[in-house]
Amino acid sequence: MSSIVTGEAVVLELRPASFAARALSSIIDVSAQLVVLIGLLLLFAQTLGESVDPALGQALILTLVVLVMIGAPVAVETLTRGKSLGRLAMGLRIVRDDGGAVRFRHCFIRGMAAVLEIYMSAGSVAFIAAMFNEKSKRLGDMMAGTYALRERVTAPPPNLVQMPPWLHGWAQLADMGRFPDSLSRRVSRFLGQAPRLSPQARAARAAELAAEVSAFVSPQPPAGTPAEDFLSAVMAERRDRDYARMTRQREQTERVGRRLHRLPFEQ
Repeated sequence: MSSIVTGEAVVLELRPASFAARALSSIIDVSAQLVVLIGLLLLFAQTLGESVDPALGQALILTLVVLVMIGAPVAVETLTRGKSLGRLAMGLRIVRDDGGAVRFRHCFIRGMAAVLEIYMSAGSVAFIAAMFNEKSKRLGDMMAGTYALRERVTAPPPNLVQMPPWLHGWAQLADMGRFPDSLSRRVSRFLGQAPRLSPQARAARAAELAAEVSAFVSPQPPAGTPAEDFLSAVMAERRDRDYARMTRQREQTERVGRRLHRLPFEQ
């Protein structure tokens, strides 16, 4: 599993697709493309047959092959933001290395690379490349800066920070300034990972973060407050204040909307 930090300082845990899932999705895609291609070639032979000049017929057949094996997959992948028939069946999606949606440029590079590593080599080049890559990337992914992401995963329960009861009164009266996004992100990650840390590392990391957070909090917590309790109290209070503020804003917007709605009738 890999971690991606968004522009809003939210840490996303993304799970790359396994090699087996990618292989099955590719088999489904290639099989579907072959069925469509064979159907179009049969239709071409039945409708035009020998009435077409041989050179023109070869050019049309080559055009069909390019459209079905390269053009169609690139177009579908671009329009669906990384999906295909096989990936839809396997619950996968192609994304950029930073977790963002792919664009035409990424899909075109992957489609052109597929000619060599999937069609011309019967998938052997893609197989070898994916076997030795931690994200099961094929050459097209390495060139385009993409990888396959598993979408059908069980969402873990949210890790809600709890307010230490004995710090509740202090937290309600404390003045808490806006934290830098990087600091807020590091505190949130620490509180979520703290149970998995060794006692020594947990205490040292909590003390380090508490020293940074204390610069934005006034007054300081009661003497003898454990650093981790201090961090939990600050993050829980900030969350509750943000929720209360958004609730007030929503209620105010709804009141203004109701007044504007009644205004024509009152006139």
